[in-house]
Amino acid sequence: MKDEYDFSAGKRGAVAPNKGKTRITIMLDDAVIEAARTAAEAEGFGYQTVINNTLRHALLDGARQLDRSDDSGLSGQFKKGITATDLKSLERKLSAAIGEIRRVLEPDVKP
Repeated sequence: MKDEYDFSAGKRGAVAPNKGKTRITIMLDDAVIEAARTAAEAEGFGYQTVINNTLRHALLDGARQLDRSDDSGLSGQFKKGITATDLKSLERKLSAAIGEIRRVLEPDVKP
């Protein structure tokens, strides 16, 4: 080990930047996190990846439904923003997804 190191050319920040991802803090129900961890363990992914994929699918499905009901040409992006109704719909879809995860992982347990 050297007595001194030269960090004059060093840069602040993450060593390996995650392009296309942003670190956030979010509060989730314990049941959501537990279901995601259980699914992640079964699938061999991290639980954050499971949550991200679940949200991505829910948002894309929501965008497809909006595209079918509105000819404004959203093309997979939310130009008008997300309304409270959209959020409630996403919440219902996430709850359904968690129920499905539990049903698959715990077939003997009745909902």
